[in-house]
Amino acid sequence: MANIAQWTCPTCNTLVATPFCAICGESPLHVRELTLRGLFGHIFEAFTNIDSRLVRSFRYLVSRPGVLTVAYLEGRRKPYLGPVRLFLITNVLFFAVESLTGGTIFTAPLDSHLHTQPWDVLAQHLVSQRLEALNTTLALYAPGFDQALALKARSLIILMALCFAFAPALVFLRGRLIAHAVFSLHFFAFLLLLLCVATAVPTIDSLIGGAGLTSQSLDYVLIGILLATSAVYLYLATGAVYGARGMMRVLKTAALTAAVFFILLGYRFVLLLITLYTT
Repeated sequence: MANIAQWTCPTCNTLVATPFCAICGESPLHVRELTLRGLFGHIFEAFTNIDSRLVRSFRYLVSRPGVLTVAYLEGRRKPYLGPVRLFLITNVLFFAVESLTGGTIFTAPLDSHLHTQPWDVLAQHLVSQRLEALNTTLALYAPGFDQALALKARSLIILMALCFAFAPALVFLRGRLIAHAVFSLHFFAFLLLLLCVATAVPTIDSLIGGAGLTSQSLDYVLIGILLATSAVYLYLATGAVYGARGMMRVLKTAALTAAVFFILLGYRFVLLLITLYTT
């Protein structure tokens, strides 16, 4: 091993004789790092490292369900993005696509809650009470409600993933909750990618002369496809992560898929309540 000259760590002032400081992980400053060439070298390295991990993580997330969860739990974390970071990136991507296409998967406007959701009768009653308490009209209240709901939908979406973590915990009755949480974050990262495609379909439909976002039948078809795709993904992922096999694997996949449906639906309703009583 080559001898390394001692150097003083600029971060914690420790005398070090190794390539990296054992206390804080700092590395010695080289003269070339204070040049434009060195700066561009760091920029290139940062982007290529992030891109390679990001691309690899997305590829495995889509093509090999459950593999990222297994790798994380086994400690193989360097080649991939962490589950929280991957989830947040897909979250940002989804809402960027939804904003561009005008989708309302989670950001359903107040009018939708009042007329097209399963809880529309209850929503009408609650909104009527709220308008009376605020001494305002629906026309004046709705724009502020829609804006506030869109903001909350973006910031609270991780709650769905954390809630879903209890589903595999109940279905499999083994393993630590952290393992189920990682599994849930990876699944919801995949689901958000799937929703990126789903939210673009009504826009494409309207461009070719269809009803687009106003088509109830298209909405039902998309929901069916989303749930079917989720079921296939969960079936494959549970085999990799939990070692599920046989008919019990099918039944547990069905239970997890049902949990996905009710969590997605429940998230819309919870957003209605939170937004209604905070605006």
